[in-house]
Amino acid sequence: MIMASLTEIAHLFPWFFPLAVTLFGACIGSFLNVCIYRIPKNESIVRPGSHCGCGQAIAWYDNIPVFSWFLLRGRARCCRRLFSFRYPAIELLTAALFLACWVQFSPAKALVGMGLCAMVICAWFIDLDHLIIPDVFTIGGAATGLILSCAVPALHGHSHPLFAVASLQAGRSAILGLFIGSALVLWIALFAEAILRKEAMGFGDVKYLGALGTFIGWQGAVFSLFGGALLGCVWLAGTYLWKKTSGRAPALGLPATSASGQPAEITLGVHVPFGPMLGVAALIYFFGAQHWVNAYFDNLAFLF
Repeated sequence: MIMASLTEIAHLFPWFFPLAVTLFGACIGSFLNVCIYRIPKNESIVRPGSHCGCGQAIAWYDNIPVFSWFLLRGRARCCRRLFSFRYPAIELLTAALFLACWVQFSPAKALVGMGLCAMVICAWFIDLDHLIIPDVFTIGGAATGLILSCAVPALHGHSHPLFAVASLQAGRSAILGLFIGSALVLWIALFAEAILRKEAMGFGDVKYLGALGTFIGWQGAVFSLFGGALLGCVWLAGTYLWKKTSGRAPALGLPATSASGQPAEITLGVHVPFGPMLGVAALIYFFGAQHWVNAYFDNLAFLF
């Protein structure tokens, strides 16, 4: 009865669910802003409620995703303190990704995809700011990915008349993604450390790619590793050129500092957050490259 009613609504008002998902995504994006700010500080994401830097609580009508920032022109009502444009940007990004999930996938897979997008966005900006990826997104993400893979076998493209069989197949794909993704990054990190004689990659990246692998399988994990490396090279080259031409680091530049506390020079030894690159590559695979990458690996397996 409920499904029939929802189908009727979708038929009569085709714009209703996309609009609802977009608004829902913007609200989740507002919550992700809280997570990005508080989780690295080990603060509660529930209490206290949203408040300005001066300590004044933010009223609900000043906390409407996206709109409030523009209506207030990026300033707090209480003290006129500037709020970063990153807040509405994250809300818009989350809304856009949630809408893409809803339009492209079945409802069940779309909901799981929304969870993946939320995890990637949080890990992305926390790693940019602090060069860490908290365990809630790595260990917690891996556990969540395993559970959701078994609950929604379509996430890994599995289907079977018996749900239990499809669930076991999807669980196997998630486990392979976990171990192959983590093992690849760990091997590369150890190899680079032996060559450079210093830590080349944080262990958080090892756990993070494993967590992503539970959502996108081992093929997606391999793609994310090499795609993320390519994106990292592009970002590093762009940052280097920006600094050379403008004489200053970009707003989303490299947060590493020298021993004197000054911004580090862009060299082979600088710390470049790899988590954002892994996350972006994983989303590229999830939304568009999945069929091509899987076909490539299928053909490769056929040759051997």
